[in-house]
Amino acid sequence: MVAAVTDATFADEVLKSTKPVLVDYWADWCTPCKQIAPIIEELDREYGDKITFVKLDTNDNPNTPMSYGIMSIPTLQLFVNGEIVQSLTGAKGKGAILKALDEYL
Repeated sequence: MVAAVTDATFADEVLKSTKPVLVDYWADWCTPCKQIAPIIEELDREYGDKITFVKLDTNDNPNTPMSYGIMSIPTLQLFVNGEIVQSLTGAKGKGAILKALDEYL
């Protein structure tokens, strides 16, 4: 199960993580977000030992998306040592997501 992060926990769970962290910015009204959710869950099961996968609900946590310039969802951002190294916007298939994560797997 992909863990949820909030504005309050983002720094500790994402920015200070010793592993790469993929953040899935989503909202419950977002159909494309719901379409990629099973893919993120599958990737978490397959690669969770190398990358931490988390979700951030943009409705309940508006500060973090605003500070990272998230203008549309779904958006996926990969953080390594607290820095964004990859960013994908829109519903992507498993192959496109894996390609973005490739050098960290």
